[in-house]
Amino acid sequence: MSWGLISEMGHVGLQTTNLQGSVFDATQILGLRETERTDGTVYLSAGDVHHELVYVESDIDGVDSFGLVARDGDALREIRRRVDAEGFHIVSNTPRGAGIQDGFSFVGPEDFVFEIYIGMQTDTAALKSFGPDRYGHINIHPRDVTGMMKFLHRVLDFRLSDVIGDDFAYFMRCNPDHHGIALVKGRGTLHHHAWQAQSIADLGKLGDRLHKLGRDLIWGPVRHGAGHNIAAYYVETSGAVVELYTDLEQIYDDNRDPVIWGADENWWNMWSSYRPEEFRQHGIAPVVRRPQNLLR
Repeated sequence: MSWGLISEMGHVGLQTTNLQGSVFDATQILGLRETERTDGTVYLSAGDVHHELVYVESDIDGVDSFGLVARDGDALREIRRRVDAEGFHIVSNTPRGAGIQDGFSFVGPEDFVFEIYIGMQTDTAALKSFGPDRYGHINIHPRDVTGMMKFLHRVLDFRLSDVIGDDFAYFMRCNPDHHGIALVKGRGTLHHHAWQAQSIADLGKLGDRLHKLGRDLIWGPVRHGAGHNIAAYYVETSGAVVELYTDLEQIYDDNRDPVIWGADENWWNMWSSYRPEEFRQHGIAPVVRRPQNLLR
C-alpha cells in the first residue's frame, strides 16, 4: 500500500575496495544470496527479487546509489518531471544495472545518487536459509538534514513519521513501514542499511555468527523509541553499518501526524539511556558523480 509516487525501498548500491570481503559479509553474516555476478559487480537479495544489495568493485569505499521503486509508469514519469524541474543532474536515462525494466538515475542533495525504477525481475530462492526476509530502510546523516527532508517530501512524496528535536532528525516513510529513510544530522554519509528479520532470535544468532568470526555487534539489541523496532548493528567490510531489525511500527493511517520528540527525550532506546559514543562515527560518503562545473 502506498499513497504516493514511491511504493517501496528498492536497493542499496555500495562501492567497495574489497569485493570478496563484502560479499562474504553479505552472504555468511547477514544471510543474503548472490543472484548475479558481472564484471566487478555482485547482486544480492534476501527476498524474491533480482537484487536488494549491489556491490561494485572500486578503488574507494562509498555509496554508489539508492534504489527506489516507483508505483507505476505514471509515477516514474512524474518523478522525472520533478527532478528535471529542479535541475538535478541526470546520471543515466536508463537502468544502470541488471534486472530492471525501466528507470533513471540522478544526483540528489549532498551528492547521493537516487535510482528510480519499475519492473525489477523476480528471482526466487530454491530454498530458504538463514537471513532476513527483506531489505527495509537506510539511515543517512546529511549535513543539511532539513533540506534533505524537504527534498524527499517535495520530489519523492515521502511523509514524516517522527521528528526529533529542532533540525536534528526525521524519520520518513513511503508505505506502511514506519520509515524507509531516516535522517540524522551529521557528516554527509550513509550510516547504515537495514534488513527485516522474523524475530529477536535472529538478532541473537547474528551476534553468535559475528562472535565466531572474532567480530562484534557495535550496539544492540535495543528497542528504539522512534519506530519501535528491536535492532542490532555491526560494521561491514566497506565501512557502512548494517542493521538487522524486527517488530518495526506499521502506519496504516496515511495522514497520521508525525510523533514529535524533544531533543533530550530518549528516542533511541526504550530499554536503556545508554548509547555508544562511537556509534554515529561510522559510515561512508557518496561517490561524487556530478560534473565539476556542477559541484557545490
